[in-house]
Amino acid sequence: MSEAEKTSKPGFFKSVKNEFKKCTWPKKEELAKQSALVIAVSVILGVVIAGIDWVIRYGLQLMDIVS
Repeated sequence: MSEAEKTSKPGFFKSVKNEFKKCTWPKKEELAKQSALVIAVSVILGVVIAGIDWVIRYGLQLMDIVS
């Protein structure tokens, strides 16, 4: 590969930087709202899963399958 070819082709990191410039980034307020929503949904889903686990475990204890 000649020197001209090496300098004419952008490097990997330069290409990545150019692609990041094309992206539209969310505003701080929008990012904060979306992050809070993700955290809230994760907590709610965790509580739901824990509740289902508790109900199943309680049911199995009533049937004397699990101690």
